[in-house]
Amino acid sequence: MADFILKTANDYAEQFSTNVDELLQSVEDFTLQHHPKAHMISGKIQGKFLETISRMIAPKKVLEIGTFTGYSAICLAKGLAQNGELHTVEIREDDARTASGFIEKAGLAQQIKVHVGNAMDIIPILGENWDLVFIDADKVNYIAYYELTLPLLKKGGWILADNVLFHGQVLENPVKGKNAEAVDAFNKHVAKDPRVEVVLLTVRDGLSIIRKK
Repeated sequence: MADFILKTANDYAEQFSTNVDELLQSVEDFTLQHHPKAHMISGKIQGKFLETISRMIAPKKVLEIGTFTGYSAICLAKGLAQNGELHTVEIREDDARTASGFIEKAGLAQQIKVHVGNAMDIIPILGENWDLVFIDADKVNYIAYYELTLPLLKKGGWILADNVLFHGQVLENPVKGKNAEAVDAFNKHVAKDPRVEVVLLTVRDGLSIIRKK
């Protein structure tokens, strides 16, 4: 959890939010114990939020850019329409392997397709149009991912973008660091894009909900 988030508020939110299931808890426990970048996991509040959004939309086709250890993919898959599919792209083979194992344990291997490699190369060859896209990968390419996927998003479809506050660094003046600068540029890019409507939420490390007009 980013340092700028009020821990007492987050703890209170967790206290009054529905608990995740045992499988998701095992994903989080494993990640916290074994992954050097464990802070990247969505966690209970954001995971439940992603699940809720997915259930509200009931998407048939979901794209996730950045699988990590599979937590967010499993959450998003809970809201899939009947016979729906979620495609998730992870550049790190070890993380993709870990995620695939948890996806298998969750009984979602038929619904969630894990792709290993560069998302900019993989997404164009999937040949899909998306109802929902979740961007949670390398920050310097956020605009590129957005511009790649927006034309493939159905009218009225949704993009969720994670880490749009980037540990609070986008709040500094001036914004410093390549990741914070990239996220700040992404936020400004989306805000002035007439093709979409957006609301930036202060959930965890910041989450933008973007609707294609």
